[in-house]
Amino acid sequence: MTASHPGRRKDLHWQPPWRQGRNCHGSCRGQERQSGALTVALLGMPNTGKSTLYNRLTGGNAQIANWPGLTVELLRGAMPADRSGRSYQLVDLPGIHDLSGSSEDEAVVQRFLRQTPPNLLLVVLNATQIASQLRLLLQLKALAIPMVVALNMSDEARHFGIAIDAGGLGESLGLPVLAVSARRNQGMHKLIGRVHRLGEGLGGEPREAALDQALVEIPQAWVEGLLALHVQLPPRLINSRTRLADRVLLHPLVGLVLFLGIVLALFQLLYAVGAPAQDLMGGGIDWIQNAILEPVLAALNSPPFLRDFLVDGVWLGVGTVATFLPIIFLFYLVLAVVEDSGYLPRAAFLMDGFMRWIGLDGRAFVLQVIGFGCNVPSILGTRVIRDRGMRLLSMLVIPFALCQARLTVFLFMADVFFPKPWWAPGLVVFGFYVLSFVAVVITGLLFKRAYPSQEAFVLELPPYRTPSLSTILRRGWMQTLNFLATTRTFIVLGAAAIWLLTNLPPGAVQGSGASIADGIGRLFQPLLAPIGMNPALTVSLFFGVIAKEILLGAMAVIYKTSETGLAGVIGSLITPLQSLSFMTFVLLYTPCLGTVAAQLQESKSRTFALLSLSWSLLLAWLMALVVFQGGRLLGFGL
Repeated sequence: MTASHPGRRKDLHWQPPWRQGRNCHGSCRGQERQSGALTVALLGMPNTGKSTLYNRLTGGNAQIANWPGLTVELLRGAMPADRSGRSYQLVDLPGIHDLSGSSEDEAVVQRFLRQTPPNLLLVVLNATQIASQLRLLLQLKALAIPMVVALNMSDEARHFGIAIDAGGLGESLGLPVLAVSARRNQGMHKLIGRVHRLGEGLGGEPREAALDQALVEIPQAWVEGLLALHVQLPPRLINSRTRLADRVLLHPLVGLVLFLGIVLALFQLLYAVGAPAQDLMGGGIDWIQNAILEPVLAALNSPPFLRDFLVDGVWLGVGTVATFLPIIFLFYLVLAVVEDSGYLPRAAFLMDGFMRWIGLDGRAFVLQVIGFGCNVPSILGTRVIRDRGMRLLSMLVIPFALCQARLTVFLFMADVFFPKPWWAPGLVVFGFYVLSFVAVVITGLLFKRAYPSQEAFVLELPPYRTPSLSTILRRGWMQTLNFLATTRTFIVLGAAAIWLLTNLPPGAVQGSGASIADGIGRLFQPLLAPIGMNPALTVSLFFGVIAKEILLGAMAVIYKTSETGLAGVIGSLITPLQSLSFMTFVLLYTPCLGTVAAQLQESKSRTFALLSLSWSLLLAWLMALVVFQGGRLLGFGL
């Protein structure tokens, strides 16, 4: 929300201090133009639509969400070339509140500007919150790097009754300022053209950023002077629909019940829509195996060992994982709707008081929700937390988030062992979602004294927005492709390794006790038998450490069946109680190697990474023990 400024007198003779001195933007540099690509740094606060603008200008695929820290990696993309053919490279820097701040994102921006200064800056402001955006703009202007300013969400600002004189603001600042709407693709051609006009006057090496000058405190009078001259705010900035929705969704009791209801409904939706799509995909994969793969191998007179390795090993493992692609796509669609609608920051606000009780704040809750997609970007997102203690505690609890890789396992198991009534599978999955937060609470209460924090939590609530259908579909598609790109090696190699372990030494038969996999199962059986794990489940858990996506593929290879046949096989070999214990252990035990690597990278501490691994294993075993042995005591294991 933007505060109003009642009673302020407009002084038409007021001269802003930054107008003194020579303006070095545009063609005044007078250097010879070079044909090399120009680097344009995209900068702005969180919730300015910076990632959406990046996608519009480059066709790139930065993650779009109303939460700071999602684009922590430095994304690079090509902008359209200018009329002389010179290319422009747009670098998407993390969203920051203050150039002189101490968060990891702000340190990344400072290092980038100091070590690799860009030719141009493209600064994005949220026009609906212009009063809180100008201080950062003045800091960036002091860098003395040529700059273009984009007043994004200008359509929303007009809707809220905010009038901004973009031309006058640009004249006062000595900068080109353009009103745009990246979400509606308005003003993009003018913005690109203005960047080109500024770039055509540049040449030679980029100017060194005047960081020392930019880190000086900006007087509030400068900001207020610009607002008085060029911004007209309504007497009271009110969005009646937003206020009415917030009155319900942010209610301490009603809001929490609605939040849990929304999550339950989303899991029911995933099961109701995803299960038929998964069956269709499974049928297609079986058809490819029977109609193409096996006849081709037979026509080539492939040796039986190679044929079994390719069909019963690699293909079965990869095909089983591939059947879950429709569910993964649907999951990312749902997550994109929640994020882009503006509801996610409100969930953070709603849960902030509870998270404080366990040593965290609303940011950690949002990162936990983002972890439902993948734990790795959620771990990277902790960079927005300045305090090291809270960052480490957040990284300790994030791996308990029910990521989409685990979700595929749970949806499969719930459908096999709890198919009726129709709402039971979704309720089972929702129960494990709740269990993941129980693990977060236990971890927070135990470790909050080891990682104390007193950092204040400031959150801006964006207005509710109707998510763009094209953006949502593109987001889901690109995230699904990203899933394939990042896991394909693990899945193929994992499936191949599992088949070899179950078929070596030559002549060994799985379950006979002679294979390497049987040896692994026997080795861990004394530890895992008390929680209901048989040797086959033990082997699949062993490979799940590499990536949870391998788990179902591992079981398909071990039981020598496809995804469509796996349900019947596993349903006859283990009990529903064993399946609950298995899912509990999968939810909480050692995260995948990518998550461990992210923890090591962000914490810069091997001790912390080892602590996280050890604690997750211990908690997983204890919780699975309670589920399995408690169920047996109650008579559910019979």
